[in-house]
Amino acid sequence: MSSSPGADRARLNAGGVKMATDGLSIWYGSIQAIKNVTAGFESNRVTALIGPSGCGKSTFLRALNRMNEVLPGVRTAGRVLLDGEDVYAAGVDPVDIRRRVGMVFQRPNPFPFTIFDNVAYGPRRHGVVAKGELAGIVERSLKEAVLWEEVAGRLHTPAMNLSGGQQQRLCIARALAVRPEVLLMDEPASALDPVATGRVEDLIAELCKSYTIIIVTHNMQQAARVSTKTGFFLHGELVEYGPTDELFTRPKDPRTEAYITGRFG
Repeated sequence: MSSSPGADRARLNAGGVKMATDGLSIWYGSIQAIKNVTAGFESNRVTALIGPSGCGKSTFLRALNRMNEVLPGVRTAGRVLLDGEDVYAAGVDPVDIRRRVGMVFQRPNPFPFTIFDNVAYGPRRHGVVAKGELAGIVERSLKEAVLWEEVAGRLHTPAMNLSGGQQQRLCIARALAVRPEVLLMDEPASALDPVATGRVEDLIAELCKSYTIIIVTHNMQQAARVSTKTGFFLHGELVEYGPTDELFTRPKDPRTEAYITGRFG
């Protein structure tokens, strides 16, 4: 990494950091996928994670809300901090962490329910049963995802009838319905056409006013458009992490420069 561990840890305690990792390492069996990563993510900002396929970006992202735990043979060391508290500490409920740290995946994955029931799924699991309250949550979430006007008249039709771009915004609405504090996005536009991609990027720019967003993307132009800070991963190491404009125009590490100029990856 381009800065010292001591300086990195000092930043974890600085004002404005919503989420952070401290010496995070992850293994799949005997294979180390993430190597001692320390980084802080600021509130109401978009952070992009870039790097070639298989470099650990998605593994790192899933560690932030303990999603890796559902995979066999995964071992995690170090800390993941949310408002300064370790999400892996004894007694911390992973279900509550996944409510506070929501996730949107690469391909739209609506449940085989209606549009309404997709968005209401999370609130219902967390005990919301009143019809009026659920209706309010569904409307608010769909409006936040800029989908309400397109679907308001067909909330009780199958979600699978929506276009790919609409399905992805529905999945974003579903994540927002439980009022997360952080939103993780794993290549949320990679399966979408350019028009739908633009809508998702515009949505990210709007959502960061209310949420802390961390996005994995293979599209470096997208990272430059949507993010305030960018991290470059290579072979499980966070090689460089800093302001997006600086990383793309004045990278400090020659490996970063080689990647963003297309010499590998």
